[in-house]
Amino acid sequence: QVQLDESGGGLVQAGGSLRLSCVASGRTFTTYTVAWFRQAPGKEREFVAAINWTGTGTYADSVKGRFTISRDNAKNTWYLEMNNLKPEDTGQYLCAARGGTTRSLADVGSFGSWGQGTQVTVSS
Repeated sequence: QVQLDESGGGLVQAGGSLRLSCVASGRTFTTYTVAWFRQAPGKEREFVAAINWTGTGTYADSVKGRFTISRDNAKNTWYLEMNNLKPEDTGQYLCAARGGTTRSLADVGSFGSWGQGTQVTVSS
């Protein structure tokens, strides 16, 4: 099982930017996908973005054009660059990983490894 550790969250004003980091320890899968989810109090966990081992990125419609997911394989680190943040982006951001599968990226249960999360709060 891969251990994941997120960082980079904080309090920002609407329109601002943050970059989240997800560091993986232990051995990663040969074929894998790393994704970011977010969860606000009282709401379901929501898919945000994902990148697979080939570098293919996928984004939720709500963040498309504003967020960018990337990776640094040498550092076992994945990033989520968040620009033009909105109050509705507020939530606990979680990094997750899974092996190769055709299951939907929005399927929370398809991800076997999760970080503890980092809080992102966007004020107006």
